[in-house]
Amino acid sequence: MTQTATAAKTLVMPDAQTVTSVTHWTDRLFSFRVTRPQSLRFRSGEFVMIGLLGDNGKPLLRAYSIASPSWDEELEFYSIKVPDGPLTSRLQHIQPGDDIILRPKPVGTLVHDALLPGKRLWLLATGTGLAPFASLMRDPETYEKYDQVIMMHTCREVAELEYGRQLVEGLKSDELIGEMVEGKLLYYPTTTREPFPHMGRVTDNLSSGKVFADLGIPGPMDPATDRAMICGSLAFNIDVKAILEGWGLHEGANSDPAEFVVEKAFVGDGI
Repeated sequence: MTQTATAAKTLVMPDAQTVTSVTHWTDRLFSFRVTRPQSLRFRSGEFVMIGLLGDNGKPLLRAYSIASPSWDEELEFYSIKVPDGPLTSRLQHIQPGDDIILRPKPVGTLVHDALLPGKRLWLLATGTGLAPFASLMRDPETYEKYDQVIMMHTCREVAELEYGRQLVEGLKSDELIGEMVEGKLLYYPTTTREPFPHMGRVTDNLSSGKVFADLGIPGPMDPATDRAMICGSLAFNIDVKAILEGWGLHEGANSDPAEFVVEKAFVGDGI
């Protein structure tokens, strides 16, 4: 690309970052990595606004959790594909070398600061709600703060679990946190439509006590020791929140830490 073309590209694409890799996991799910602004500092679990220029020349932005940990030199994102979605109908076609818009102002509630100290951390997600936990599971601070970390992830079909499965599997040999993860991280993936060793919704497996029995750990959650983070559809968030509150846990925030937090900015179908 010529210097003139580069300059023109920069002018029309504000806060531009360059795509470095793209992986299509299913016909509905993909992940991609982009360059990281040198000035960007974020806490694992936070999200930023990313997007593309619309046909009218104005930025078309949506909130996306950063799936990479705070120490990573690049930024990773995990996205659903919506055929007629204003953004993802176009975003799913990005290639390495393309530019996207990334507003470097991270925010979010799925951060360690929003939780009171505890012993056991539950990460509860459906679909691409796994993204912020992909960040937190790769952060040493997660294992420094908790004796046990439990990742519950539910998708409709087995193939939709692959991004999370490969990520968790890779943690064991990770030079930075491999030894920290060993014996601390419990992974509990389930499906709701396709046969799989563990099936059922997160809500059902929590309320029935099945997840505690399957993992051989005490249940239900105890407000004195258990902490939780929730990321999924609005309905999922409401249902899980009701279960945790029934066990005596309270919702926290950055300004008022408590026993669990919910990501309200998560975007699922329709983006």
